[in-house]
Amino acid sequence: MTAPSDTSVRVVSFGCRLNHAESDAIRDLAEQAGRSNAIVVNTCAVTREAQRQARQTIRRLRRENPDAHLTVTGCAAQIDPKLFASMPEVSEVLGNREKLDLHAYAAKSNPSRVNVSDIFSERDKADALKVTLSSRTRSFVQIQTGCDHRCTFCVIPYGRGNAQSVPTKNIVERIRQLIDLGHKEVVLTGVDLTSYGNELSDDTNLGRLVETILDSCPKLPRLRLSSIDSIEVDDRLFDLITGNERLMPHLHLSLQSGDPIILKRMKRRHTPAQAVDFCHRLRDRRPEIELGADFIAGFPTETDDMFDNTLRHAAECGITFLHVFPFSAHPQTPAAKMPQVPNHTIKERSARFRRFGEQQLSAHLDRKIGNTDEVLIERGGRGRGRDYTPFQVNRSGRVGEIVAVRALSVANGQVVAEQT
Repeated sequence: MTAPSDTSVRVVSFGCRLNHAESDAIRDLAEQAGRSNAIVVNTCAVTREAQRQARQTIRRLRRENPDAHLTVTGCAAQIDPKLFASMPEVSEVLGNREKLDLHAYAAKSNPSRVNVSDIFSERDKADALKVTLSSRTRSFVQIQTGCDHRCTFCVIPYGRGNAQSVPTKNIVERIRQLIDLGHKEVVLTGVDLTSYGNELSDDTNLGRLVETILDSCPKLPRLRLSSIDSIEVDDRLFDLITGNERLMPHLHLSLQSGDPIILKRMKRRHTPAQAVDFCHRLRDRRPEIELGADFIAGFPTETDDMFDNTLRHAAECGITFLHVFPFSAHPQTPAAKMPQVPNHTIKERSARFRRFGEQQLSAHLDRKIGNTDEVLIERGGRGRGRDYTPFQVNRSGRVGEIVAVRALSVANGQVVAEQT
């Protein structure tokens, strides 16, 4: 990374897509407030390793930018503001609500250097619409934040608060603005996407929202969903996923494990059989759909047999895009108090799981050769197919253009294709 100029605001984000989507909003707000020579570190709290990496990056950024105003925010800062305020490299600490508040950047320095409010207090739902990660190709639009569930491994509710949804009309208006600016793909994102609308008074939900977006925005070619919880997908949303061509045939599922006992100890709300049934029903109705999923390797009490159950489960579900996380206990979660799996075992299982994931993805890419697809062109001729397959397109069209292609070969983890 290069040092910012005297008039710049630089944002360094860790963790989920939502955190990265917030970067543009944070940068805009800080610049509007007159910040210059400033760095904002948007932290993640999903694991202890994420927190360690953030602290390491903060120290490096200070060495490289001794005169910059260095702000730390995000989930880790929300959960443990004193930890970051105690670092001499840090100029100030902002909470997750404050980082989307113009006044927090305009205010004079707080003597305590900490501006972090109670994340469980009511928030302005419209704040989420400040969060849109936009390129000339796709935009990530936050439709909700927070989570009402309490999985035993997860500290995120204490960083994001309870579930809060953006009203449908505000989301539709924002997407229409993006379409007018030339965006071809919108990705709906949030902390617990399938809980969308649970606390709204108009009895809406994610299925109704998706249906409204597709009906109200006929010029939008592509709509995607980010990570969802399969157990919360109702019939309306299932029908849209499997039957509407403008809703892309790719889902990322929060599965975490394939062993029934481990799922109970995680306080997940689905069984392995329910997840397998969901995946099979998807493919029965829409065979071209591809699936990604999150899994945790080495959750407390996980035996070799339990881990093997999870590997078989991932294969039975037909997961193509695997995100494998080695378990890392956060001290504020119940899982931290459970009998822990040795670190060397966690590393071995994670490596084995990732090798399986590489095999799954490689087989998927090979199956693409000779087939046609539609690719949304990004920089350098790279892009994503309808099912999220990565492509490198020879003699590609303009950035932001959707082009028809034929797959020729596989190289460097992506499909090489030419326009048809």
